[in-house]
Parts: sequence; structure tokens; C-alpha cells
Amino acid sequence: MANFAELDENNIVVNVLVVADDITTINGVENEQLGVDFLNDLFPDSGTWIQTSYNNNIRFNYAGIGHTYDAENDTFYEPQPYPSWTLDENFMWQPPNPMPDDDKSYEWNEETQAWDEIELDGE
Repeated sequence: MANFAELDENNIVVNVLVVADDITTINGVENEQLGVDFLNDLFPDSGTWIQTSYNNNIRFNYAGIGHTYDAENDTFYEPQPYPSWTLDENFMWQPPNPMPDDDKSYEWNEETQAWDEIELDGE
């Protein structure tokens, strides 16, 4: 099965659909354009279709609704979780300070630019 992301005019993913292998494959070789053509025929008023990989085999990251497609780098990435976070070389958002590596739970505090320990019930 091949997965395709529909993009709006701002390259934001608005839909993700699966297309059967018998539509996207010729002589055992997958062809992205066949899937794009199929989806354009099925949904003539849709946006731009780009293939995405559930296993991250292409375009670094699997596309989800709300994600951005970066055409220059041919990749998908999630919305920025906090203003201080930056994209790494694999197009994953990274905090300014790494989360502590212990058995505790944390959440990012944008105001203090630090990780706050979360007190879980029963602990």
C-alpha cells in the first residue's frame, strides 16, 4: 500500500490516503505518479498529492494532517511545538535543552526554557 498526503496552497497536509499497490505498481516497481494521477482523477478538486512513507523510507517523516511539506528539502515535518524549538538534520523538532534522561516524566516550560517534572498520580 502507498500513502499519499494532500497539500493545501501553503504546503500544509490536509488529508492522508492509502492507495492500493495494484494502482501504484507496474511490473513490481512502485511509481509515485500513478498514485498521484489516480487521486487527481478520483478527487479532481483536491490539492497537490505527494507520496509519504509510513516507515519513513522517503521524505524523512510520515505526513500527518497539519504537517508541513518542505519542497526544497523534499520532506515532511510536524508543526513546531514551541517557538524556541528548532528543526534538526532529520527534520524533527528539538528543544534548546535536552530532556533529562531518567525515569521521571517531564513537560517543556517555554517560559523558563526548561523541563518541569510532572508529578504523576500515585507517586
